[in-house]
Amino acid sequence: MKTVITSTGKDTNSQFDKRFGRAAWFCLYDEDTGQTNFIENENKNIHGGAGTKSAEKMVELQVKKIISGDFGPKAKDLLNKFNIQMVIIQDDNNTVLDIINRIKT
Repeated sequence: MKTVITSTGKDTNSQFDKRFGRAAWFCLYDEDTGQTNFIENENKNIHGGAGTKSAEKMVELQVKKIISGDFGPKAKDLLNKFNIQMVIIQDDNNTVLDIINRIKT
């Protein structure tokens, strides 16, 4: 199963990013293989619709779960439409690796 974790950087030691649509990077984590792949968020600086565009990217990547700190209403609607689970974490003191380790247990 593919899970995305929003990230401030492009490696597992990067801090978790609480923003979904404006996150700097998306960590694509494959729970079956344990592999990670970092994808730069092309939408982080667009004027409007970053959440919706990022949600469309998640559909394209065939993600089943997203871990972030917040989702805007339009992004939520689109993610719900495609049955993509949204997990909200409020503590931004985590690294991407901390969250991956939580997923594994």
